[in-house]
Amino acid sequence: MDQATGTVFNIQRYSLHDGPGIRTTVFLKGCPLSCAWCHNPESISAGPEILVAESRCIDCGACRASCPLDEARAGTGALPARMAECDYCGACIDACPTGARQMVGRRWTVDEVVAEVLKDRIFHEESGGGVTISGGEPLLQMAFLRELLPALREQGVHIALDTSGFGHAEHLREGAQLADLVLYDLKAYDDQRHRILTGVSNWHILENLKVLDAAHDNIWIRVPVVPGFTDDPDELRQLAALVAGMRHVTRVNLLPYHRAAGSKYTRMGRVNALSAVQVPSPDDMQRAAACFADLCCPVQLGG
Repeated sequence: MDQATGTVFNIQRYSLHDGPGIRTTVFLKGCPLSCAWCHNPESISAGPEILVAESRCIDCGACRASCPLDEARAGTGALPARMAECDYCGACIDACPTGARQMVGRRWTVDEVVAEVLKDRIFHEESGGGVTISGGEPLLQMAFLRELLPALREQGVHIALDTSGFGHAEHLREGAQLADLVLYDLKAYDDQRHRILTGVSNWHILENLKVLDAAHDNIWIRVPVVPGFTDDPDELRQLAALVAGMRHVTRVNLLPYHRAAGSKYTRMGRVNALSAVQVPSPDDMQRAAACFADLCCPVQLGG
């Protein structure tokens, strides 16, 4: 019988911020949210995309000459990262003499992913780590998770599932029951604010957190702290009150905004809307933490 396959855009080794210990994080492609501060903009689209490292491009035109699309060949110089006509055949990537072009997102089988992450087993075992399934939004690829997570469990791997909570409640419950730890992202409490920040309502997210709390006994809440976007004290206090009412939240991680993803937007031919936003200061992070600590939530700065 054919195995289920999933669209993976990265398998990151030696990850220290996606659960306990040293972890291998499997990033699945596709996300229903469009957060302005997204650190993995290549995760949002469910399909493949092309990244271009302009520092490597010598503008030789080999990519354009290799493209099977007449509209693309008609121009001059290098092809842009984003073209409406592109069918992601990969011809331009193969033709590039400097490796400036990269395809992001390909189909992996369950066995391929398991074999890849088990290369790091010694680090997992020595550090109390394991594998984190992240994204994007893993719940969008539930058929893949149904086979991947049991296969990892058979190998004795500690599994963390990182989710935005935006999905079917049954899918969340099913995925959580196959994981040792659930990392649950909360961006904002107010629904209208959440719509502005992410493009979707948070009604299902908050309701699904209740479902998760009843189904799983090890939940870490993750809250991004983005100056001017998610650091409003009233909002944070409302999130803290929600979390304080949960029975099985064992930790709250406050994740400081960083600017490391800026180059990704450039390589993808996208505009980084937060290019002028500064990272939160230590004092900013302490003020955010106080909103949770005041309600006796077990809060920690960073992942």
